[in-house]
Amino acid sequence: MLDPKTTELIAIAASVVAKCQPCLDYHLEEARKAGATDSEIRNAVNIARMVRKAGDENMDKYTDERLASPQARQDSRSSCCCGGE
Repeated sequence: MLDPKTTELIAIAASVVAKCQPCLDYHLEEARKAGATDSEIRNAVNIARMVRKAGDENMDKYTDERLASPQARQDSRSSCCCGGE
């Protein structure tokens, strides 16, 4: 089990990656209550930004590859994780 401060730092990072502003506001306050320093919070935010940036770049590359290749478009026909068919 993680201590409350670590849990809130992870929640801050997840909020940044998910781009959830209300979550970020809530978890910033909770992290400070749990004793997180500004430096620790900034570190969690910076890690989240790197993860988000890598994910965005990878998705952009994947999208470009799918748009460029007729075979890739055909191979990608399957159900969607968000419920689309």
